[in-house]
Amino acid sequence: MVVVIWGVAAVGKTTIGKLLAQELGWRFYDADDFQPAANIEKMQRGEPLTDEDRGPWLETLRQLIERLLAAKENSVLACSALKKKYRDALRTGPEVKFVSLRASRSRIAAQLRSRRGHFFDPKLLESQFGDFEEPAGDEDSVVFKLAENPNQLAKQIANSLREAANE
Repeated sequence: MVVVIWGVAAVGKTTIGKLLAQELGWRFYDADDFQPAANIEKMQRGEPLTDEDRGPWLETLRQLIERLLAAKENSVLACSALKKKYRDALRTGPEVKFVSLRASRSRIAAQLRSRRGHFFDPKLLESQFGDFEEPAGDEDSVVFKLAENPNQLAKQIANSLREAANE
């Protein structure tokens, strides 16, 4: 299984994703590590990425997911996947599960301001909310609100995944 933790920038995808992977004993991947240099440079300049910019990146992530599933390597992938068509590009089969993280704009903005060493320009946050598409009914995406205790949230997500697997 590959679990894709998705949401806007600074919602906590990497933090929760790492904790979830640790809780499950799985490997963690951050989609930011697969961004082409041109995309990173564009975001550093405060320019939002277009669908065309994201296309090759999403294809790389899709290939990663296919390799992980073929190798039966359970993993967690933190990825913005803001639009349904992006999630569809990553959905290679029923073994890919999506978990959406949510928080208030003010909390996300505060987390973004406190971030250090990341290429994402805080000016881009509004474009993230503009691109964000609620999961459609056919997507089977579970939504979790950011909690004060990230470890507790990771455990809740892990329990939810385990319960779904046993149904």
